[in-house]
Order: sequence, then structure tokens, then C-alpha cells
Amino acid sequence: TNNQKNTTYNKKLYFSPTQTICVNYDALQKPLAVLYSVIFVPGLAGNLVALWVFVRLHSKKNSVRVFLINLAVADLLLLVCLPFRILYHSRGNVWTLDPTLCRVVGLVFYMNMYISVTLLGLISVDRYLKIHRGARAQHRLQATRWSVALCAAVWIVAFTLTFACFHYKEFHGEQWKAYINIFAVVIFWLVYISLIVSYGKIALKLLRTSQAKPDLPNAPHYTRTAKKSFFILFLFTVCFVPYHLVRAFYIKTQITETPCFWIGVADRANELALLLSTMNSCLDPVMYFLLSSSVRKEVQRLLSGVRFVNNVNIKLKKNPPPLSLVLRVSSC
Repeated sequence: TNNQKNTTYNKKLYFSPTQTICVNYDALQKPLAVLYSVIFVPGLAGNLVALWVFVRLHSKKNSVRVFLINLAVADLLLLVCLPFRILYHSRGNVWTLDPTLCRVVGLVFYMNMYISVTLLGLISVDRYLKIHRGARAQHRLQATRWSVALCAAVWIVAFTLTFACFHYKEFHGEQWKAYINIFAVVIFWLVYISLIVSYGKIALKLLRTSQAKPDLPNAPHYTRTAKKSFFILFLFTVCFVPYHLVRAFYIKTQITETPCFWIGVADRANELALLLSTMNSCLDPVMYFLLSSSVRKEVQRLLSGVRFVNNVNIKLKKNPPPLSLVLRVSSC
């Protein structure tokens, strides 16, 4: 039947491995659907607000702004895929939509996850270089043409690798797909090391400065910024490290003869770790708020504007204007 074809296609391409007969997802289906729904709503709202803020920050035309705009777009594209995952899990891990759509959703989901990872790495390196270089180097680093070129390269490479991962196995088998997945895992660990080095050095330098010169007006600010750097690193670790630790074992089960029990363990661990990775798209707006005072000011301005409109509406309901005034205004 049509439904069976779609299910088989889906198992081979996106959500499950070829050996799904070994895996019983019954205990995970509904919790995964609920948890993805919880991530989707605040994540979508937060990233839409973030993108609106970044576009409005005309005074901050620097490299970080370019990276943050691209990061918000990548997070939004990943979040757009979540309703499909929610539908899939809520229907008993059965893909009932068009098989081509399954492939497209998988490609967009994984592509934007790795774009987010890479952009977070670039932001950390950018911030490190700006703190450890002189004013002239800082001016060169802030030139947007370099960050635009880097972002374009990230999108092109991510699309090429993800497309190859989803389509190459049709011609060259599962082993080539595994090689591409291993390459993606290696890229992640390189980015993770760059984050540890960059944010670690930023935090240590700021803490040393605040401790060596406690009388400086900015000393408390340096301490707060150092703590924020550690918090950002903590978020990245919680969201992405479990998935990439599980990934090596999961890839092994796809290309070697593995007992059914371990295939089941790898699949469940992969699904749960993937959920944590997706959570990063929901937490990135929190990171934006922590990183940038300009973002905080814009969000506060937006919220104060919403409160002002609500207060005006409440006052109008309590004390409506005279009918003669309403008629004069409507006739203008």
C-alpha cells in the first residue's frame, strides 16, 4: 500500500535506520511529540523576535551581527521542520506524507543544525580575536564582507554535504553515508574545541583584569561577561555534545553487523540526544540576550511598546472617547 511504501522509504532516509524491526519506539513516540511541541512554540517566537531585532540594529553593522542574522535564520528553518517530526512521532513513527517531502525535511533539519553549530563557533572565534587584538585589527575583523563570505561558504558546504549524505547512498551504499556523517562529527569536535579555547580565554582574561584592577569602573562588568561566556559554553555542551558522543556508536550500527539489542539502544539514545540538539534552537535567543546589550535594549523597547499599547487599550475600554470625537476622527 501507499502508506507502507512511505513508511519504508522514511525508515531508510530520515528518522530510523534500515534495521527498524529491532527497535520498539512505543515508549518514546508520544513524549517525543510533546517535547518537540514544547521546543517549537517558544523557539519560533524567540527566533522571530531575534531576527527582527538584528535587522533593526543598523548601528551595529559588524561581523557578529551578520553571524547572528544567519544563525537566527538557520534556527528558524530547523524549527519549521519540527511540525513534521511531531506529526511523525504522534502517528506511531510512520511517515504518511509524500516521500520526497521526507527527504527535503531531513535535509533542511540536519543542514541547519550543523550551520548553527558552525556559526556559534565562528562567533566565539570572532569575539576572542576582537578582545585579544588591537584597535586596527578589531576594525578589520568587524568588516562585514569577510563575515558575509564566511556565512555564504558555510551554507554552501553544509548544503552540499547534507545533500550528499541523503542522496549519495542510493548510488554508493550506506558506507559512504557513514563517511559523510563521520566528517560532520569531526567538524563538530573541531568547532567545540574552538569554543572551549575562545570562551575559556575570553573568560580568563576578563576575570584576571577584574581581579588585578578591582577599582576599574568596568571590573564588575568584566566578571559578569566572563560568567556569561561560561554559561554559553555550558549551553552548547548540554545541547550538542551528547548527540555527537552517541553518533559514533549509532553510525557503527548502521554499517556493521550489530545485535538487535544494541541497535535498539543506539536508536533510542540517538533520538533522545537529537532532541537535546534541537533544544539549542530554542535557547539561542537566550544567548543573544546575554551576549549583546544592544539586543537587550531592543527587546526591552519592544516589550515596553507592547505594554504601552495594552495600557492604552485598557484605558480606552474604561473611558471610551465621546461619540462626537469618534465621528470626527472617522470622517477625516
